[in-house]
Amino acid sequence: MEGRYDFKRIEPKWQRFWAENGFYSVDEDPYKPKYYNLEMFPYPSGALHMGHVRNYAIGDVVARFKSMKGFNVLHPMGWDAFGLPAENAAIKHGIPPAKWTYANIDNMRQQLKSLGISYDWNREVTTCSPDYYKFTQWLFLQLYHMGLAYKKEAAVNWCPSCATVLANEQVVDGACERCETAVEKKNLEQWFFKITDYAERLLNDLDQLSGWPEKVKTMQRNWIGRSEGCEFSFTVKGSGEKIPVFTTRPDTVFGVTYMVLAPEHPLVNTLVAGTEYEAGVREFVEKVKNLSEQARTATDAEKLGIFTGRYAINPVNGEEVPIWLANYVLMDYGTGAIMAVPAHDQRDFEFAKKYNLEIRVVIQNPENELPLDGSLTEAYVGDGVMVNSGKFNGLSTKEGQSAVIKFMEANKIGRGTVNYRLRDWLISRQRYWGAPIPIVYCDECGIVPVPFEDLPVILPEDVEFRPTGESPLKYVDEFVKTECPGCGKPARRETDTMDTFVCSSWYFMRFASPHVANRPFLKPAVDYWMPVDQYIGGVEHAILHLMYARFFTKVLYDAGMLSCEEPFTNLLTQGMVLKDGAKMSKSKGNVVSPEDTIEKYGADTTRLFILFASPPERDLEWSEQGVEGCHRFLNRVWRLVVDLVKWLEGTNEAGSVLSTGDRDLRYKVHYTIHKVTEDIEKRFNFNTAISAIMELVNAMYQYRDSMGSKMNPQVVKEALDSLILLLAPFAPHIAEELWEGTGHQGSIHQQPWPSWDEAALERSEMEIVIQVNGKVRDRIMVPVDIPREDLEELALTQVKKSIGKKQVVKVITVPRKLVNIVVK
Repeated sequence: MEGRYDFKRIEPKWQRFWAENGFYSVDEDPYKPKYYNLEMFPYPSGALHMGHVRNYAIGDVVARFKSMKGFNVLHPMGWDAFGLPAENAAIKHGIPPAKWTYANIDNMRQQLKSLGISYDWNREVTTCSPDYYKFTQWLFLQLYHMGLAYKKEAAVNWCPSCATVLANEQVVDGACERCETAVEKKNLEQWFFKITDYAERLLNDLDQLSGWPEKVKTMQRNWIGRSEGCEFSFTVKGSGEKIPVFTTRPDTVFGVTYMVLAPEHPLVNTLVAGTEYEAGVREFVEKVKNLSEQARTATDAEKLGIFTGRYAINPVNGEEVPIWLANYVLMDYGTGAIMAVPAHDQRDFEFAKKYNLEIRVVIQNPENELPLDGSLTEAYVGDGVMVNSGKFNGLSTKEGQSAVIKFMEANKIGRGTVNYRLRDWLISRQRYWGAPIPIVYCDECGIVPVPFEDLPVILPEDVEFRPTGESPLKYVDEFVKTECPGCGKPARRETDTMDTFVCSSWYFMRFASPHVANRPFLKPAVDYWMPVDQYIGGVEHAILHLMYARFFTKVLYDAGMLSCEEPFTNLLTQGMVLKDGAKMSKSKGNVVSPEDTIEKYGADTTRLFILFASPPERDLEWSEQGVEGCHRFLNRVWRLVVDLVKWLEGTNEAGSVLSTGDRDLRYKVHYTIHKVTEDIEKRFNFNTAISAIMELVNAMYQYRDSMGSKMNPQVVKEALDSLILLLAPFAPHIAEELWEGTGHQGSIHQQPWPSWDEAALERSEMEIVIQVNGKVRDRIMVPVDIPREDLEELALTQVKKSIGKKQVVKVITVPRKLVNIVVK
């Protein structure tokens, strides 16, 4: 072995060795337990950033560890390759999106290989490749034939800059999340997936996901937003039109003093047509419709409204109430209409105060102190007893809710129901670089799905982009003009493409059999590998991607294509990589290039730092000093191994009875094996695992320096082998080189993970830390079975000088760890 740690020689050497020998290619093996380890695949932006490196380094530790533990590990990688940035690049630089995307993939693939990540590159998938999006289209048709894909006109979020529709989740503070342009509302014919049919299962099955962070499950529960209540209708006076509403508080229905429709409600034009109110209402609708959801619904937002001149009849008491429009009611939520109870809803209260509308108390608080004349200073939203509510007076809130629902159902006025905040998934995008929707429009046959055997509907690559960002597909006659699959007459193709979240909602299934040409995946293969045992990615995907992936999995389970109902058994959401306290970004000028760090320090150092600097679920602060420290550590390991190997080669000693020093080192070795194993397997505490390895290296140096020629060769060899094996998942290249340099045959990554010897962990003595007022003053070795009283007396004697004449208030003993003496 060389005396110098030359990572620039070592790392390419072992990367070539792994690639040439197909090291990480796996197949189904019924004789080994499987482990499907997956990091969220990246968008090919062109270059890896440190957030990517952290994600993939975490996943690689898990994959290598599980492989050494005897699992058949699937660890694939692919590319979430459709998306708007490729179109923006085409418009700005004149580069076709396909060319730009594939060039970026080539670059990022090479960067990943330079990190030594243990991917099975034979399973690589790329979502913009026809052999992949053929099956994205296939799955669209599957949902269509199951009645889960449909088209309707809807008010959508429209970004005028990107010239595309945005999902609600892609609108941040009223602006497009990509370009920050103010978002407008626009009515378009759109394709939707009926995710609401699965709302209850998506909610209930969260309880099965014990391996998910509770915060992620809470975010999903809130997004699904289940609420129990009742649905009933008000009747428009003079027309008989019905206005359905949903309420979670049927006990307050006698307190309705007005109704509110969303300005986008389809009944608005009918209500005001030909009346003196028409012009004012139309002006109000135009004013409100382009306001962001945040601007309309924020708690502190001004409540704006206008009277329609029409009235509705409350079905429980026959009262006529005025119908208003207001900015704080949205068409996207509920029915787009609400019954306004200003005494018991703060938004309704503020609106009623502003427009001088009646406020009627119908729930009296437990203290019986609410003024029944409506002279409230704020809405009372708590529980109480029903008043001003006819025959329901005197019922508690809970009793009243049940009684009113029963009354409505008995009189066929309404019914108890469950409502969800979750809305159907809008998948249409008015942009080019996405999977074409496999639908044809025929004047004779109407909407016609493309037959499965005619897939893929190929996305043409020779297109001309317009400066506006508008999709060029609609202007490509060769694409648009086609024949109807039903009647053979001229027809036109759908020119919308699918939301890229559709592509990423099933990619983890394709990895199970990525080369099959006639189906998205083979059932035996996907049933062997699925569900994913460990999924790793950013918490920013906690709602959308994970919700959609769960939806697809349940749909395909119902279709008999899968045997699991949840895609990911365990989920780790890693924190961000920060520099100078802020997320790395080009605009802040604080980006650290992985390529530069690998060039200067090597991949193993880069990986080691990013795993050591912070627990994976927390944010990590980049530190050049920390990187240098990890590089120095690997150099220390290298020098130690080289030195001890030379000593072993020059000694003829066979080993003898273990000395105290030998036993101490064996204890440290087996303690470290136990600690590292538990930290990886149970807690993902990679930082403390690496810290334990660093402490083992220190102990080995101390053993060498104190024992000299009296070192025990068997103890040295055991310590060396254990050290290198423990280091392997974190720093795979140097571990391979050291394993070879210590005379071993075969790759270290194909060795079994070391196990600890319980006998070596039994000690007659233990180290106890002595503190005074929480500050460490001494450390002492004591018998492991020392009585508590004797230990405390010994500790007091040991720090007698430190205490002086101070009074001992109490002595706190943590068994087998420390004694803290509190003085004043």
